[in-house]
Amino acid sequence: MAAQLLTGKEVAQKLDQDIQAEVQALKGKGVNPTLRIMIVGEAPDSLYYANSAKKMAEKSGIGCEIEQLPGTMSQDDFVKTLRDRNNDRGIHGIIVMRPLPKQISEDVVKYVLAPEKDVDCFNPVNAGKIMAGDLTGFPPATPQAVMEMLKFYDIPLSGKEAVVIGRSMVVGKPMSMLLLGENCTVTVCHSKTKDLPAVCRRADVLVAAIGKAKMITKDYIKAGATVMDVGINPEGDKFVGDVDTEPAKDVAGAITPVPGGVGTVTTRVLLKHVVKAAKLQNS
Repeated sequence: MAAQLLTGKEVAQKLDQDIQAEVQALKGKGVNPTLRIMIVGEAPDSLYYANSAKKMAEKSGIGCEIEQLPGTMSQDDFVKTLRDRNNDRGIHGIIVMRPLPKQISEDVVKYVLAPEKDVDCFNPVNAGKIMAGDLTGFPPATPQAVMEMLKFYDIPLSGKEAVVIGRSMVVGKPMSMLLLGENCTVTVCHSKTKDLPAVCRRADVLVAAIGKAKMITKDYIKAGATVMDVGINPEGDKFVGDVDTEPAKDVAGAITPVPGGVGTVTTRVLLKHVVKAAKLQNS
């Protein structure tokens, strides 16, 4: 029997409804949730992302401003600008688009961004909150989107074996913490893991975040497992995931498509975080 397809569209629609209701409630109290997206230089990818986030934010009633700064800006000037945005009570969430130009160090900037406005988990304070299970923090959007999908589709997690492939701070590490928070037994795999397919075959829930097109074949998947594919890799004129989806469908119990899976939910998670930030800042 082919696997159930866990598409992002329905999850995104549900989140849209929840976000819109919360935005209306905040506006009723005189709070207009607002996001500021900061871009340094002429990064076309960042601009594309920012514009689609802005469109989605405004659809939900969230204010969103894109601030494009000169690519020649010095680190000191950027830090000063960012501090001004931190102190602006009309801005509830801030995203600093990366990569930054070479004269500006991410390692400096990430400590400047106010943790309570850091809706995409750039400041290490928010990474620490994930470790501590502190719900006032903001996990990165992608692992949080995976959790939203697992919750929406009622995938049982407590007591289950979860395997996360990838150990980045953007997906792998926070993903493992979020799964641990749901009482999974979690294994994190990476390029040095011995016999990766055998480790993956233990998983009831397998999260692929390795960044290699179709690397995870059906030989990595336990019969009936839930497979969450976080990868977005260009292949010709289309995008594919880290999982070779078609053959994997014959083994998995449930699987996310690429495109149309986790990626569809991530921007909504950011908007959800802006609403959460506005609530925390006005509680």
